[in-house]
Amino acid sequence: MIILDGAMGSVLQQKGMQAGELPEILNITNPELIQDINEAYYKSGANVTYTNTFGANRLKFEGSSYDFKEIIKAAVKNAQIARENVKNDREKFVALDIGPLGKLLKPIGDLEFEDAVDLFKEMIEAGVEAGADLIAIETMSDTYELKAAVIAAKEVCDLPIIATVAFSDDKRLLNGADVKSVIALLEGLRVDVLGLNCGLDPRNIDDLVEEFISYSSTPIAIKPNAGIPENVNGVIKFNLEPDGFGKIVGDFVEKGVMLVGGCCGTTPEHIKKLYEYTKDKKICEQTFKNHTLISSYTKCVVCDRPIIIGERINPTGKKLLKQALMNKDFSYILKEAVIQEENNAEILDLNVGMNDIDEEEMMIKTIRAVQEISTLPLQIDSAKINVIEQGLRIYNGKAMLNSVNGKKESMEKIFPLVKKYGAVVVALTLDENGIPENAQGRYKIAEKIVKTAKEYGIDKKDIVVDPLCMTISSDKNAANETLKALDLIKKNLGVKTTLGVSNISFGLPQRELINHTFFSMALKTGLDFGIINPLAEDMIRAYDAHMVLVGLDENALNYISKYSQAKKETQTPIKNQMTLCESIKKGLKEDSFMIAKYMLSDKRPLDIINEELIPALDEVGLGFEKGTVFLPQLMMSADAASRAFDALKEKLISLEDKSKEKDKIILATVKGDIHDIGKNIVKVLLENYGYDVYDLGKDVDYDTILDTIVKENVKLVGLSALMTTTVDNMQKTIELIKEKTPKTQIMVGGAVLTKDYSMKIGADRYCKDAMESVRYAKEVFGK
Repeated sequence: MIILDGAMGSVLQQKGMQAGELPEILNITNPELIQDINEAYYKSGANVTYTNTFGANRLKFEGSSYDFKEIIKAAVKNAQIARENVKNDREKFVALDIGPLGKLLKPIGDLEFEDAVDLFKEMIEAGVEAGADLIAIETMSDTYELKAAVIAAKEVCDLPIIATVAFSDDKRLLNGADVKSVIALLEGLRVDVLGLNCGLDPRNIDDLVEEFISYSSTPIAIKPNAGIPENVNGVIKFNLEPDGFGKIVGDFVEKGVMLVGGCCGTTPEHIKKLYEYTKDKKICEQTFKNHTLISSYTKCVVCDRPIIIGERINPTGKKLLKQALMNKDFSYILKEAVIQEENNAEILDLNVGMNDIDEEEMMIKTIRAVQEISTLPLQIDSAKINVIEQGLRIYNGKAMLNSVNGKKESMEKIFPLVKKYGAVVVALTLDENGIPENAQGRYKIAEKIVKTAKEYGIDKKDIVVDPLCMTISSDKNAANETLKALDLIKKNLGVKTTLGVSNISFGLPQRELINHTFFSMALKTGLDFGIINPLAEDMIRAYDAHMVLVGLDENALNYISKYSQAKKETQTPIKNQMTLCESIKKGLKEDSFMIAKYMLSDKRPLDIINEELIPALDEVGLGFEKGTVFLPQLMMSADAASRAFDALKEKLISLEDKSKEKDKIILATVKGDIHDIGKNIVKVLLENYGYDVYDLGKDVDYDTILDTIVKENVKLVGLSALMTTTVDNMQKTIELIKEKTPKTQIMVGGAVLTKDYSMKIGADRYCKDAMESVRYAKEVFGK
């Protein structure tokens, strides 16, 4: 059993660290204090202590007199000294602790992915140089930042990596990722341990732990808080005592968790009880899970039934798409993504290969653009190694990759990329001798690919074989041999299969008839992924009928819903034209601008705002609160509304009542806290609802907030705190505002807050998310 340590920040507070003081600096100014805490955890039975480096990055220490690299080296040394001082028989390791950077990555933030990788590399290089034994990446709430940190660690060193995420109350990450999405990403990146920390009460995570155990083949770490924070006589205390913590977290070991420890609010006593409770428990052996997982940043596709891959973003035979790629017309490409997502596609194929364009640049831009507006996982489709590598690197999730083949050169180039970045790779049954005419020849190539992949550490659950459709117009046996090959591969190799179905009918009239008949035959033979046009009605009907007939559409509920008479009468044809409200909801920025501009010809700008912009934002906001829309879509819709507003702005200004000011709101991250992720999200939404937002930034002094309230006559203030150590400063800020300007309303938010705690420190409203701040603003200003 491996026991991880407990909290650092909350223990430092108990030992006198002032609210807002940067704990990492203590590595240099008071090393004995940090050594004592590390030592206490080792004495309590911990095998692993995390260095006091959670936020020791260049961004946080810009302008500081302290060098963050020297802080990191001092932190590792402090943990090493503590280890030497403890003479028990436990194995002891020093983990370099890596926390979030405090800024959101693009597209919902302004930090570039590669800049994030570089920032993490700087931290890891310093820790490795100082002699850390492993890397612990923790409290991550954005899968893209998580991927940047893991890639940085892999490119700097070969030390073991523990990667844990922090779920919100809705059991998802900030960007909407669920457990399976996290597992897909981290197993693809080949971390050594994955799991969760912080965020939730351990009494409320049984379902998350069960899901980790059900889907992860990688050892699991659970490092939760000591319950939830409460205000007890003005002091923050977590409400789960050591005995209860040890039993609750220790019980996860019997279910299959292999590493346990504590996060916020836990102390050496919590870890001691955890060690005592688990020391005699039998460790469950890590079991292999044979799940094929493909994920985006928020959605994971589990291949436990036939899956439809949308083929429409591929220039082969598509004049309009070719023109769009030549013109860099992303509006056209994004609409193709949206319309496929609306019409049964579960994965989108992205192929931008054409002469006379920079395919690498276009692939990167297309992946980013599509991931801004679609939650579907993507299949990165290219014949060029540089395009594949850059696509896999910047993709937010675990992609499908099309493709590798049986040529030695292809496998030598593709498999190292699959191993580094993670992907489910499509394997084409061709080699140096071309495509075998018969099924047995294609099977032999598939067998060779699977065997070679294993040598690279790639399991067959991450291989999908394409036995290749050849056109029946030139070979009457083409369909039969493809289906025979598919059957052989499925039964004997135990891998998933895919086909580009429409290839079968090239050169024939009424191709749709051939396509949907062959598709039905392939599904019956065991096809797992069909690459088809999801707008082709006959193909989708064949798919839906198959799902009913083989018992995969339980009680035919989906079939009845789609094809009942009442449904049929109300069905409308697929639309290519969208309303402004629809384009905003889908996050299509340029479409929103153009539609709004066109609408000005016969509508007043205020009518457009009230009838289209606000209802669209309200609907997306409601979806966000219900958990059907996630943060990236919320932010993209806000951006689309901003672009629509840009189109209306000039005419609106000319009609505006200059005597009427916008309602004003102040936003600030409290003194000592350098995280402004939540605050920035709130700002974007409030501005889109027409409020004048004064963003005072992060680490804001009490007097600055008060002076701005008085000077600008502000009725509403929003305060943010992410760190347990800075909640005291939030309380002091609230007390000062209530004393000096008692009519000012205060809303608060942040990961460490609860509704009850927020009320106890004097806030008027606890906002669990950004949309709650919009709702409260409407209440305060009466509109």
